[in-house]
Amino acid sequence: MCPKPMSLRWAKLPPVRTGGREHAREVPYMRYGHTAVLVDETIYIWGGRNDTEGACNVLYAFDVCRRDGLAQRSAAAERGMLRWTVHLEGGPRRVNHAAVAVGHKVYSFGGYCSGEDYETLRQIDVHVFNTVSLRWTKLPPVRTGGREHAREVPYMRYGHTAVLVDETIYIWGGRNDTEGACNVLYAFDVCQHRWFTPKISGSVPGARDGHSACVLGKAMYIFGGYEQLADCFSNEIHKLDTSSMCWSLVSARGTPARWRDFHSATIIGTKMFVFGGRADRFGPFHSNNEIYCNKIKIFDTETNCWLNTPTAQLLPEGRRSHSAFAYNGELYIFGGYNARLDRHFNDLWKFNPEAFSWKKVEPKGKGPCPRRRQCCCMVGDRIILFGGTSPCPEQGMGDEFNLMDHSDLYILDFSPNLKTLCKLAVIQYSLEQSGLPHDIRWELTAMTTNSNISRPIFSSHG
Repeated sequence: MCPKPMSLRWAKLPPVRTGGREHAREVPYMRYGHTAVLVDETIYIWGGRNDTEGACNVLYAFDVCRRDGLAQRSAAAERGMLRWTVHLEGGPRRVNHAAVAVGHKVYSFGGYCSGEDYETLRQIDVHVFNTVSLRWTKLPPVRTGGREHAREVPYMRYGHTAVLVDETIYIWGGRNDTEGACNVLYAFDVCQHRWFTPKISGSVPGARDGHSACVLGKAMYIFGGYEQLADCFSNEIHKLDTSSMCWSLVSARGTPARWRDFHSATIIGTKMFVFGGRADRFGPFHSNNEIYCNKIKIFDTETNCWLNTPTAQLLPEGRRSHSAFAYNGELYIFGGYNARLDRHFNDLWKFNPEAFSWKKVEPKGKGPCPRRRQCCCMVGDRIILFGGTSPCPEQGMGDEFNLMDHSDLYILDFSPNLKTLCKLAVIQYSLEQSGLPHDIRWELTAMTTNSNISRPIFSSHG
């Protein structure tokens, strides 16, 4: 229960300690002409404007019990509130694509789709998912106006990475069937929807795909992947300082993570948590003796040191091409594939860095089928998961060469509110909607209406 007021006096709350740019976005800027309403113990702020940013349509929530504007997010999951709330079909049919959340939108770049041309050089496509309207749109191709400007736009590719720094998305790595792998850094201005290639310096990493990229402050960290020129797996860490646009090879101390590709690397605090991926029993070179490590490796960005870590008692199966994300200081992984077991996964695991322990999480609702090579992005308390590939229904959960690419999208809500739960009940029990407010009926329609921008094709790639 929240404390009751003891006196008729005004008090000004101290400014919120945001702890970084990402958390700072959760606190509204100073404004006027906005509205505030109370639902349970949460105040919702919407709309308004100021003289610099203009009007705003971001929804902010203020927890009146904690009084710091940043809700305690793990409690709902621990109480069993974690739930799959939305399943839609008809989005972009993609695998090994790269995506990043910007505000209430998710930008998805490129990827592989069986039946499409990856030999002819063409612009990478950009799809945008609006998490409010639950609709996909495809951005129009960029008018390059000449060969020089055309080089500023990345060609269609797969196995690349995308990260957000301020209002710029950086695309790096990946490959196509003609040019092979790439090590050019591309930048996408999310405000102007404009591509450019920043002028860089330093030691540029070798072209590769299947690497990981994560951001801490202004720095992008690249780890692992399969290097084209060296024809081997990597276990090096490269750092791009986006303030100076200077690349550097990190001189890391300690015992490094094994050479690998299609792993995950996730920043929590100042540490990078590496999990999974495909490695080879004989070291950096590919000999078709694949191994799938299921132990966490941690790199401390403050000391540039790989840490010695204990062994957790309960471990998920090793896997590659899974999804990973951080939520409330904990690491989550979903899905993936293990070739030695010939098995695709759709399990969700949570890793607690403090206890150094894993726990299998069982969300409510119907989640995705077993898959790999999907994308997932966090928007507020929700995970947006889309795409990927799975065995064809008649093939079972293995079968490396009979796969079906997905055009679906799922939303995993860590803290569904009462309104969301009521909408799910209306959908589940086919309740009458005519007496509901117009905005609720609009939201119900959005939750149950598929997109229509995907191609009805199947994949047979490995």
